[in-house]
Amino acid sequence: MTKKRERVSLGVFVLVTLVLLLWPADRPDDGGVRCRATVLSADNGQVLQHGLIKTGFQKLELRVENGPYAGEVISAASNLMGKLELDAFYGEGDSLLAVLTVGEDGEIIHVTPRDHYRLTGLWVMVALFFGLLLITGGETGARALVSFVLTGAMIWKVMIPALLAGWNPLFVSFGVVMILNFSVIFLVGGLNRLGLTAFCGATLGILATCLIALVAGKVIHLNGAVKPFSEALLYAGHADLSLSMIFIGGIFLASSGAVMDLAMDIAASMAEVARVDATLSPVALMGSGLRVGRSVLGTMTTTLLLAYSGGFTSLLMAMMAQNVSLSVMLNTPWVSSEIIHTLSGSIGLVTVAPFTAMCGAVIYKRDAEPTCDAVARAA
Repeated sequence: MTKKRERVSLGVFVLVTLVLLLWPADRPDDGGVRCRATVLSADNGQVLQHGLIKTGFQKLELRVENGPYAGEVISAASNLMGKLELDAFYGEGDSLLAVLTVGEDGEIIHVTPRDHYRLTGLWVMVALFFGLLLITGGETGARALVSFVLTGAMIWKVMIPALLAGWNPLFVSFGVVMILNFSVIFLVGGLNRLGLTAFCGATLGILATCLIALVAGKVIHLNGAVKPFSEALLYAGHADLSLSMIFIGGIFLASSGAVMDLAMDIAASMAEVARVDATLSPVALMGSGLRVGRSVLGTMTTTLLLAYSGGFTSLLMAMMAQNVSLSVMLNTPWVSSEIIHTLSGSIGLVTVAPFTAMCGAVIYKRDAEPTCDAVARAA
């Protein structure tokens, strides 16, 4: 792919990403003013300690640090519900995110402490990640950065609103995954045979993952309510949502990144082999791709297992601490859903290797010697 085509494609993807980021969110504004505040003092006289948990409320004196009310000292009450995962306990000097309810005259009517202020740390992490990506990746890092931001924008600005609007979760998730599949692969790999091979292999692998997850979800009777805050959606005015379909859509959405990664690895290796030896037959070239796929499969499937099990370490520890038998543990909806999550993604990874090898054998040997200008970037 010529430099001109590379710049044009990158510009198009950047433009699409900017449009998504600037697209207004179709959500009602609660009218609150959000700001960072510092705790000047905390009165814990109404806080009751029950073992590890606290109930009651704290009386806080806060100083607003930014926004139109910066510098003002205000009072607030922070309720404690006795839930460690939801409660925030503040001390003097802590920073928190506060929501100010303002009257028509501009006076502050009510102050709601939301939680400890974490946005500064999050932005530092984002800047560190983006900086390292650009420094180590160069031009490829810049393309990967665009694809990363585009992925986040697609999920937040397209997929989530569509699911809340009641659209079919499978169609929405699959459509978003296909758009991301196309965008990420061709943005990083280029508009050439390398990108086409990776795209075809990844698409077939994602389809296989979707079918496996759909069948497994029906057979094992998972209703999707096992995911955090899923049931809360039903009581928040979205009773028509299909939690089971959202759960299944999330399975192949979560595994699509690993599928694209493996497809790109195999496609890049086949492109290099075809460039070095243009006399190879399609069968020999496919065999080369399969050998590369076998080498990568072991670590990729283990990666999925570690990623999914890491999120449920506390659950597994709780069941072991309570001496829950293995059969009962595996039969619980929480553990069985994670097993389905892991195995469906792993099956998709297993199938993407032969799919990509077959696609590459056809695409690279169709006409002339393949163009491999993006092999160095993909490597």
